[in-house]
Amino acid sequence: MKKQVLFIMNPISGTTSKSGVPRLIDKYLDKEKFDFEIKSTDYAGHGVELAKEAVARGVDIVVAVGGDGTVNEVARSLVHTKTALGILPCGSGNGLARHLMLPMNLRKSIEIINLCEIHDLDYGIINGHPFFCTCGMGFDADISQKFAESGKRGPITYVQKVLEEGLKYRPQTYEIEFDGDTTRYKAFLISCANASQYGNNAYIAPQASMSDGMMDVIIMEPFDLLEASQIAIDMFNKTLDKSSRIKSFRAKHLKIHRAVPGVIHFDGDPVITSADVDVRLFEKGFKAVVNPDANKDFRKPNMLQSAAAELFNEINVVKDDISRQGRHVLALSKILHRKLNL
Repeated sequence: MKKQVLFIMNPISGTTSKSGVPRLIDKYLDKEKFDFEIKSTDYAGHGVELAKEAVARGVDIVVAVGGDGTVNEVARSLVHTKTALGILPCGSGNGLARHLMLPMNLRKSIEIINLCEIHDLDYGIINGHPFFCTCGMGFDADISQKFAESGKRGPITYVQKVLEEGLKYRPQTYEIEFDGDTTRYKAFLISCANASQYGNNAYIAPQASMSDGMMDVIIMEPFDLLEASQIAIDMFNKTLDKSSRIKSFRAKHLKIHRAVPGVIHFDGDPVITSADVDVRLFEKGFKAVVNPDANKDFRKPNMLQSAAAELFNEINVVKDDISRQGRHVLALSKILHRKLNL
């Protein structure tokens, strides 16, 4: 029997027109394997409804045609069902598609669907909001909110907001409860990563896996202006985990407390929630069409990238040590001045 496939297309995702997508689907989808239909979303949240209806009808695969927001809307209706998620990446960042190493070329992405390789993958929930790629709070959530308020899409707008807000943002103090212990951190951001990147190949958690039953929790400590550029380079070089400004651990469940309610993000979508944040991972909770030829080594840095990251990190450690020694000498000097009544 042929498999039933529903394509849910967000016509306003990303920065390019989707008018040619139905023609590509009709031309390159294997008609001997699949019967298909295409539906467009008309408003925010429509993808959730369309995907839920597809599950009720017994559709085998629901394909999100859009960016990470569209993927999230579709996928949240597919968790703990027999219906698999497919992706035709048409967004600004395409974080989940890139983590799964799906082609950015739509014809090639359709050919991946034709192969119909389906795996069970993990997903998470933050304060009741499902996420499949990343979630978090701090600077990245703040930028997600500013990005959403701008009304403009695309990586240029995103970079503009990062540059505008980066120097103004003030790190916050968080209490993280994990494995029976509570630790306080002053952090620029906290990210819980089910997948390895935000999108556009910006790797927040290079070692993250969607099939290991754990989240990679990334705590980015405050940094100075000189370090900012290196942190950005580390993200695109897949070496952020080597930075001395990064603390990380893996968890299935954690609770985070902050001083006041504020914004969080789930797969880049911002929402205001309470001061208490609960993040939980669900192992192998949904099915997805994956690239059977994906080479996971692509997520690893090459030797030159690793060497450069280690060199900068060593320089940073020396700089911190000199700074600490300078503060120690200054403190001793003040004590000596008081003793000598100078």
